[in-house]
Amino acid sequence: MNLEPVARPKTAEPWARTTARAKMLQIVGSIVPIAISLYAWLIAGVDPIVVVLLILLPTLLISIGTVGFVLKGKRGIPDAALIVMTFYLGTFVMVLLISVIWALTEAGFRALSPHFIYQNNTYVTPTDGLEFGGVGHAIIGTLLVVGLSTIITVPLGLATGIYLTETRSNGRGFVRVILQAMAGLPSVVAGLFIYSVFIVTGISQYAGWLGSLALVPLMLPTISRVTEEALKLVPQELRNGALGLGASSWKAFFQVTLPAAKSGVVTAILLGVARVVGETAPLLLTVFPIAGTNLNLLSGGMATLPTYIYRFVALGFDTSVARAWGAALVLMIVVGLLFGLARYISRPKSLKKKKVKR
Repeated sequence: MNLEPVARPKTAEPWARTTARAKMLQIVGSIVPIAISLYAWLIAGVDPIVVVLLILLPTLLISIGTVGFVLKGKRGIPDAALIVMTFYLGTFVMVLLISVIWALTEAGFRALSPHFIYQNNTYVTPTDGLEFGGVGHAIIGTLLVVGLSTIITVPLGLATGIYLTETRSNGRGFVRVILQAMAGLPSVVAGLFIYSVFIVTGISQYAGWLGSLALVPLMLPTISRVTEEALKLVPQELRNGALGLGASSWKAFFQVTLPAAKSGVVTAILLGVARVVGETAPLLLTVFPIAGTNLNLLSGGMATLPTYIYRFVALGFDTSVARAWGAALVLMIVVGLLFGLARYISRPKSLKKKKVKR
């Protein structure tokens, strides 16, 4: 008996089966709507938004749909429509994202300078130039408020994720419903709750720790759900192997499962921090923004980057708006660093080892 594996028959890839005629029709079907749109924009002077929404999209659907009908018949029309909408919407979102980043970088770079990073605005008026003053106090306030919120939320989030994956309790469904409700909670409602419980009743004045409490329900769902998904991705064989070697359930979890999900757990924490670092409404209701530096979370006002942006935009002067743009650029850089760090930590270990060897 021949036990050798049967070789898989060699077949051409689907994209390699396309004929020259089909390629030509696809190219023409894509170029013609773009040419019509460019003519309407550059020659006829039609507004770009109208061109993109009312000329480019319909002509693309008609042109590519016709090509799909010629090549595949009736079943080619919905395929063509799906391809057009996918590429169109993806490109549209990408253009919007690039335009926002470009506008933020262009406007914020005017205010960005070394002293803008470390100075505060104690002696700065809204009409003063950009030669002095900065967001140093707001950066420190953001780190303190978000840091305290992280210290409170991370143990709760990790414990919730572990509870949802490692137990068989009947209350898991209820906990998931609560997390989903908290994920959709408007941030201003969280701020109003802390404001009504602590400030209106006179228990406390405006302080940084109240802002941290307001950020906890916004941060908790992200950490809990991402931690749950990270723990679910750990192969069941690892757990069974540890249990088969005589380890208890909790020892198997802490020595095998949790280390295997370490990158996912760290990503959950960083994503939770990135989720709340730009929140404004809860901090406006709980933390009184000031122009100086305050390191005490328990008393006194404290500036953060979101409240700094809101305050200087509301003043309406050219220099104050420029400072707000600079602070927004700094905030975007901070969030970008957090997401980049999360992406780096969540990479497969094989990719990290390859880079180390190189």
